[in-house]
Amino acid sequence: MGMTVIEKIFARKAGLNSVSPGDTVVVDVDMTVLIDLQFATMWLTPNRIHDPDKIAVVMDHAVPAPTIKDAAGGRNARAFVADFGIERFYDVGRHGICHQVIAENGLARPGEVLACTDSHTCAAGAYNTAARGLGPAEIYSIMCTGSTWFQVAPTIRYHFTGVKPLGVSGKDIFLHIADKYGDATNLNLEFGGPGLAGIPMHDRRTIATQGAEVSADFSTFEPDDVLTSFLEERGVTGFAAAAPDPDAAYHDVRPVDLGELEPYVARPGTVSRNGLPVSRLHRQKVDQAFIGSCANGQLEDLEIAANVLRGKTVAPGVRLLVTPASQAVYREAMRRGYLQDITDAGAVVTNSTCGACFGYHMGVVGPGEVCITASTRNFTGRMGSTEAEIYMASPATVAASAVTGYITDPRSVTA
Repeated sequence: MGMTVIEKIFARKAGLNSVSPGDTVVVDVDMTVLIDLQFATMWLTPNRIHDPDKIAVVMDHAVPAPTIKDAAGGRNARAFVADFGIERFYDVGRHGICHQVIAENGLARPGEVLACTDSHTCAAGAYNTAARGLGPAEIYSIMCTGSTWFQVAPTIRYHFTGVKPLGVSGKDIFLHIADKYGDATNLNLEFGGPGLAGIPMHDRRTIATQGAEVSADFSTFEPDDVLTSFLEERGVTGFAAAAPDPDAAYHDVRPVDLGELEPYVARPGTVSRNGLPVSRLHRQKVDQAFIGSCANGQLEDLEIAANVLRGKTVAPGVRLLVTPASQAVYREAMRRGYLQDITDAGAVVTNSTCGACFGYHMGVVGPGEVCITASTRNFTGRMGSTEAEIYMASPATVAASAVTGYITDPRSVTA
């Protein structure tokens, strides 16, 4: 019996001929990423680390430091990388949301294993990487030993066919899947099929990132020419991609006809079985609109927002916040004029950080407010007050909603 993508990577990294669901495997970890929050909370400097070339440190969640505690964590991080000779350090000025920084710097490579403290580490699955968020203690252990263990879970395969319509994004694809199929607890997700060729890398990143919202263990894409070209442009070479075997055994194979999709929105609380096409939602008024996060703060997302907003004005009573996913994205969006169009419409562009997405700083929502977000989570209290409501949608839908003042199908604004 053949293996899925994740099973192939595990077998290779564990030095085994094959693995199956239920097996426990000890695997070598190719890249371990530490984020600023780990250095701000109960940080202990290790006596030794396994390999400084397999460690990266990214300042991302609270940058620039909004509290004294976060500032102290920054000092810890800078001392750590200096003491242990860690070259991959993305301090303030080179910073960004870790999953964006990982992508920009070729830290996530096909067929390899990547671990990070953040739950949305599955984002790197877009690059055919076995990537997973783990707790601080486990990341600390990997940093010191170079390996970790996983139990192999069964895999659900989403088989894409057709071509997605204009105006439909990776976020819409994910929200459709989450609404139709619900949670995938203790399962892996694999994405492939002939329709994959028409899904650009930034949309794949969004889909992979959001695997955490349906509680999947891993969220990986099969390799193809689109991925190879993306990596070659960034000088990433020497990898061994993992493609699924034709006779791989899946927990379920679920077809997705991309041509049938339209812009989606998830209602407050959860994305699982809680969404619907935007065109079917009543005129829901919004107070805040947010575009950013590891899922939708990419350069292409800002381009989409700029295209919707150009020449328009944010509705009275609505706050539109836009957070580029990294300093590199910020600079390129500035060069291309996207930030000009966005701010001319009345939006606020913030520094690159996790910020508003996890309700820490840069625009939390207040009691009784309604937020439409293109970030990663919409559960109660995620972005601020537990008395606020959070709807989730694509950057195009968020931008369109900011212009009209209520949740709006972007096709009606851009037509």
